[in-house]
Amino acid sequence: MGFVVLHLEKAFGNDAAMTAHIERTIDPKNADKNRTHLNKELIDFPEGIANRTEAIQYRIDNAGITRKISHNQVRAIRIMLSGTSEDMKKIEEAVKLDNWCNDNIDWLKKTFGADNLVSAVLHLDEKTPHIHATVVPVVSSERRKAKNEKLVERKKKYKKKNKNAARLCADDVMTRVKLKDYQASYAEAMAKYGLRRGIQGSEARHISTQQYYRDLFDKNESLKENINNLTEQKEQANKELS
Repeated sequence: MGFVVLHLEKAFGNDAAMTAHIERTIDPKNADKNRTHLNKELIDFPEGIANRTEAIQYRIDNAGITRKISHNQVRAIRIMLSGTSEDMKKIEEAVKLDNWCNDNIDWLKKTFGADNLVSAVLHLDEKTPHIHATVVPVVSSERRKAKNEKLVERKKKYKKKNKNAARLCADDVMTRVKLKDYQASYAEAMAKYGLRRGIQGSEARHISTQQYYRDLFDKNESLKENINNLTEQKEQANKELS
C-alpha cells in the first residue's frame, strides 16, 4: 500500500513563472515532450480567461473583496496531489486515472470551495502522474484577531465591519490544524486507490518543499520523482522573485 502526496505552498505575486511550468509554455528538464500532449486541464476557465495567472486575478476581482490587497499578499496557494510512483502507475494502467482525477477535484472543491479552485492540471509527461491545483484563498469567516478588536470596540466607537465579508487570507487556509485535517481527509478520499497517509506531522512544520519530499522519500524510495518535480517548481519560483 502506497502513500498519498499532498503538498501546499503559498504563491507570491502573479505566480507567472509557475503558470509557465504548469501549462508547459516552458520545457521542464524532467518532462517528456512526447507525452506533454497528454496533460489535461481539469477546470474550465471563465469566458475570456486564457491561463492560470489570469484565472487567479479573475477570482480575486469577482469575489466581492472590499479590503485593499497589499502588493506582497499571497494571492494563491499551489497544491500538488499525487501518490507513490508505482501506485500511481498502477492506477493509470488499470484505467482508473479519470476516476482518480474526479475524486481529487471533488475533494479540492469540498475542502477549499468550488469558486476558489481556479486551476487543476494533470501532468502525464513526467514519471509519476500528478495534479497541480491552484486555490485562491478567499475566506468569509471571522478574522482570528476579531476577538481582540471587539474589546477595543467597546472602548471606542467604530463603525462595525461585516465579519463575514469576503477577504483574501492564506494564513486562515493554512493553519496548523487545517493542514493536519487536509492530510487526513485527503488520505481518506484516496484510500479506495490503495493510498494511505504519509508521515504524520511533517505537513504542520514550516519546512522546505525539498525537505518535505525527502522525508517521504526516506519512507519509500519511489517518491524520488516527486522530489525532482518540486525542485523544478522552486527553480521557476525563484526566477520570478529574482
